[in-house]
Amino acid sequence: MRSPLPRAVLNRLETGRLVVLSVLLGALVGGLSIILRLILDAAVRLGTLITDYAPPGTTGEGGLMMAFGTAGPWGLALLPAVGALYAWLVPARSGDPLTQLVRGYHARGQWPGPLVQARTLLATVLAYGSGLLVGRDAAFTMTGQLGARLMQRVARLDAVEVRTLTLAGAAAALGAVLHAPLAAAVLIAEVLYRRFEFEFEVLMPCVLAAVAGTAVYGLAFGFAPLLSFPDVQVPAGSQVMSFVLVALAATLLGWLSLLACRVVPDAWTEGRYRPLLGLTFGALTAGIALLSTPTVLGDGSGWVQLGAAGFVGAEGIGQGAWRWLLLALGAQIALGGGVLPSVGVGGLLGAGLSSLLGVDTATGSMVGAVAFLTVTLNVPLAAALLAVAWGGETLLPLALVASGVAHLLSGTSGLVPSQIQSRRDSAVHASSAWLPERRIIRRGVADQPGVPFDAPVPAAGTDAPLDTDLLPGPTAERELYRRGVPPSWRGARLSLLSLPPGVEVVGVVRDGAVRLPRPELRLTSQDELVFLARPDAYSALEGILRLPGS
Repeated sequence: MRSPLPRAVLNRLETGRLVVLSVLLGALVGGLSIILRLILDAAVRLGTLITDYAPPGTTGEGGLMMAFGTAGPWGLALLPAVGALYAWLVPARSGDPLTQLVRGYHARGQWPGPLVQARTLLATVLAYGSGLLVGRDAAFTMTGQLGARLMQRVARLDAVEVRTLTLAGAAAALGAVLHAPLAAAVLIAEVLYRRFEFEFEVLMPCVLAAVAGTAVYGLAFGFAPLLSFPDVQVPAGSQVMSFVLVALAATLLGWLSLLACRVVPDAWTEGRYRPLLGLTFGALTAGIALLSTPTVLGDGSGWVQLGAAGFVGAEGIGQGAWRWLLLALGAQIALGGGVLPSVGVGGLLGAGLSSLLGVDTATGSMVGAVAFLTVTLNVPLAAALLAVAWGGETLLPLALVASGVAHLLSGTSGLVPSQIQSRRDSAVHASSAWLPERRIIRRGVADQPGVPFDAPVPAAGTDAPLDTDLLPGPTAERELYRRGVPPSWRGARLSLLSLPPGVEVVGVVRDGAVRLPRPELRLTSQDELVFLARPDAYSALEGILRLPGS
C-alpha cells in the first residue's frame, strides 16, 4: 500500500531522516574514536618499552616530543614478525581500510564481514604501535565503518542508507584523527573516483557526521589543529616559482611511487607469499633504523611538524626519501596506505626542498604534502582543504595551485586500487540489464519466494508459457528467483533499485502476468519480482532484503 503523502513530502522526510542519522552516527563514531585513541596511545607506550624509541608527536595529539630515545636492536627484531602478522590478518582481496570502504561502496554495499573488519582493525593497531609505517588514520577509518555497522544493527536502515552512512562514518572518524572535519568529508566523497568527480548525495551526510564526530572527539582531546604552523605569510612574487618547483618535485616523486609500488606482482601479494612480503617489509624497516637513525619509524606527521617548525633542514630530503621507499614498497600489502603516510612523505620532501631553495620551510612542507597526497589518492580538493585546516587560509592560493598542478600532471593513477575511472562505471550507478523485448525465458518456477523456479514462466505481458531458452549472456550458472516486493522498494521505479553485481530483474509479476521490467515502472505491494542471478549473488541480495524495514 502506497503512502497517501505526496512524493515531494516523502523526499523531504527521507532527507530529514538521513540528516538525523548522520549526526547520530557522527556522535557515535566520535565516542568510538576516543576509545581508539586511548588504545593507540597505550600501544605506542608499550612499543616504546620494547623498542626504546618513540616517534615525535604532533601538537594536536598531545604535544611535540623532543626526546625520542634510541631504537633497541632486540625490539626492532620484532618488526619482521609484526609485518608478517599484519599481512596475514589483512586479506589481499579486501585491502586496507580505505580500499575496503571504496570497494564496498561501488559493490552496492557488499563490505567485508565483521570478522574481517575486526582483523583489519587489530592489524592496524599492532602495526602502528610497533612503529611500522602505517598511519593511525587507517585504524580510525575502519572504526568509522564498524560504527556504521553498529548503527545498522540498532536502527531500521535500508540498503541505500547503509551505503551512505558507512561513508559518513568513515568521514567522522577521519575528521577526528585529522582535526579537519570538512576536509575529511570532501576526501571521502572525492576518493571514490580517480577522476575529479563527486557523489554530492553523500557529501552532506559526510559533512554532518564529520562535524558531529569531531565535536565529540574534541571534548576529550581538544580542538587544536593536527599540525601547528608559525604565522604563514603570502609569499612574494619571486618565491612563488620556488614553491611551484617544490610542487613539481613532489608530484614527480608521487608518480614514481605509484610505479614503484607496482613492481611486486599481484600474484605475490595475493597468494601464500603475502606474509613473506610483510616480513620482508618489517625487516627492511628495522634494517634502515639500525643503519641510519630510527627516524623511519612512525607515521611521519610528527616529522612534518618538526620540518614546519624549522628543526628539519635539507636533511628532510633524506628522511623523506626513506619514507618514500617504504611507502612505495609497502603499498601493495597495505602497509603505508592512507592519508598520514602520504602527508609525512610529501611534507618532509617539501621541507627539505624549501630549505635548499631558501624559502619558508613551513609553507614548503604543506605544498609538498598537498602535491604528494593529490597524486597518491587523487584528492586535489581535499588535500588543499587539509592545508588550510592546518596552516590557515593564507595557504589556500598555493595549496590550490599545488593540488591543481599535481592532479593535472599525474593523471588518474592512485594508490587505492578500488577507485574507478568514471562515475558511470560504478555498479551503484549502473542500471539493471533490462531484458530486451524479443528475449524470452524458459526456466523453472516455484510458488515459494526465494527459491529457484520449477514451473514455466509466462512471456512478458502474457499468460502463455515459453517454448525457447534465449537469455542475454551465459546462463549456465544463473537461476531464476521470485520474491515479493519489500516495503522499502514499494512505490520506487525499477531504475532506482540497488542490486548486487550478478543480479538482474527480468520480470515483474502483476495481476498474474509477467511484465517487461521497464525502468520507469513503479512497484506496488502486490507485485513480485523475478530475478536472474547466480546463487552467491542472490544470497547477497537476500542479505540486503532482510535488512530491518525490508
